[in-house]
Amino acid sequence: MKVTNEILYVGVNDHKVDLFEGQYDVPNGMAYNSYVIMDEKIAVMDTVDQNFGKQWLGNIDNVLGGRKPDYLIVQHMEPDHSANIYNFAQAYPEAKIVGNAKTFNMMANFFEGMDIEDRKVVVADGDSLSLGRHELTFVFAPMVHWPEVMVTYDSTEKVLFSADGFGKFGALDVDEEWDCEARRYYFGIVGKYGPQVQALLKKAAALDIEIICPLHGPVLSENLGHYISLYDTWSSYAVESDGIVIAYTSVYGNTKNAVEAFAEKLKAKGCPKVSIHDLARDDMAEAVEDAFRYGKLVLATTTYNAGIFPFMRDFIEHLTERNYQKRTVAFIENGSWAPLAAKVMKGMLEGCKDLTLVDPVITIKSAVKQENLEQLEVLANELCMDYIARSEEMANKNDMTALYRIGYGLYVVTCNDGEKDNGLIVNTVTQVSDAPNRIAVNINKANYSHDVIKRTGVMNVNCLSVDAPFSVFERFGFHSGRDTDKFNGTTPCRSDNGIAFLDKYINSFISLKVENYVDLGSHGMFICSVTEARVISDKETMTYNYYHANVKPKPETEGKKGWVCKICGYIYEGDELPDDFVCPLCKHGAADFEPIQ
Repeated sequence: MKVTNEILYVGVNDHKVDLFEGQYDVPNGMAYNSYVIMDEKIAVMDTVDQNFGKQWLGNIDNVLGGRKPDYLIVQHMEPDHSANIYNFAQAYPEAKIVGNAKTFNMMANFFEGMDIEDRKVVVADGDSLSLGRHELTFVFAPMVHWPEVMVTYDSTEKVLFSADGFGKFGALDVDEEWDCEARRYYFGIVGKYGPQVQALLKKAAALDIEIICPLHGPVLSENLGHYISLYDTWSSYAVESDGIVIAYTSVYGNTKNAVEAFAEKLKAKGCPKVSIHDLARDDMAEAVEDAFRYGKLVLATTTYNAGIFPFMRDFIEHLTERNYQKRTVAFIENGSWAPLAAKVMKGMLEGCKDLTLVDPVITIKSAVKQENLEQLEVLANELCMDYIARSEEMANKNDMTALYRIGYGLYVVTCNDGEKDNGLIVNTVTQVSDAPNRIAVNINKANYSHDVIKRTGVMNVNCLSVDAPFSVFERFGFHSGRDTDKFNGTTPCRSDNGIAFLDKYINSFISLKVENYVDLGSHGMFICSVTEARVISDKETMTYNYYHANVKPKPETEGKKGWVCKICGYIYEGDELPDDFVCPLCKHGAADFEPIQ
């Protein structure tokens, strides 16, 4: 198989393996990928599993056409990729072995007595290797997911050899969706190391990548933004999809009955996806994958030996060791005389960051009773609050408590210019009267949305909640709607006025009709009536202080002299900041800059 005219695939498919790494069910097998770069000098990228050494060496021989490889580049020492280093060294005694210092330390552990001292090429982070036309750069990726891991960038053909990154379960001769098996692979094997993956993604962002060659799964050459975006979501522990996961164990069927009744209530209240896992029977890795994919998790189990049922304990340990965080968790416990399951489960989750634990706990004593069904109804309302609010049919569109969310916070104001949706970040939204309800919104005249709203007379104010990540501020605050589609790649929800509202990271939105306009010089004030108001969640409103303390990255000012924008972190280098200076990112003026200390 050709990756390009000069990069050839020499990997193998394994349909004999039943459990990858001794625990992950792989019904469609596994691919162990290896590549050959043909140039003035020839480089082989990694080896394959021990059971396929002869086939792999045969694949190399077939593509070389009588030539000999000059290098074996070892990116990762896990045995499914390194097992044939010794066989390669024997078959090609003149070839050099390329790795970093940690690579060779591990190699000595795996291959006792293998003498390659005069053939070692030890590289450092950022080092390059020229093959002739192809220039390879080595980028260290420690703990993604072993300490010696590095990836390799071929700047000539713009190819990233990504080691285990962007890998998936499944052999290459089986056609299956990438996302699902890549997600299961990621959270099962790499999931603990989100910060390290984030660090690698930041390095990769500086590279011009057209093809990704992983050590498992298919070569990726189209829609790379999709795969990179998923990796960014997974490694930052963000919610990927709307939905609720119910993970349960049931001894005699009573807890299962409660779960099935609860699932129907969730579906009836607009939950877009209810994923149910019987932890004693279903694939544990699938349950873990879904717990990280969706934003809400319900744990339902029995009290067992004054603790919890073993499969539930195993499941929670899988979550905690992978840094489970930024989710909402509810509990259903069952116990005939001394229910303790919820207390134990909460205790196991104590070390997890940014979990919202829903109270009260639903306690079933043996069998499900009418009281329990009523409690499940209340819990379903709680968990589906945002789904109901986004629903055209079920939403309360006249919930004026949405106005209580207005404070000195941060908001996304959305509008539409007749061709595309637009939005911007504002910090001045005020309720100016309540009989009738009137809202004032201040918008800088330099912003494109100002002109759109002045022309159309309608907008939505989205009240950002404290879970909004910095990417929201980048999308809506650092680009102009004149030349950017800020909703590109999304399918926004719409209110009755036809204007988009955000589908997440808000606790409410208010639809406004402009009644008056006041020219304030640099800004225009839109005085508006309320045409619709919905409460999406109970999360707190994002305040200015919270944004600065917890969301906005700290600007890299070390060694620099000048001024830094307090809003977005843009740095103006110079002794004096002009009074009329406007930040090129967030469009705030000189008043929002402070000297670099």
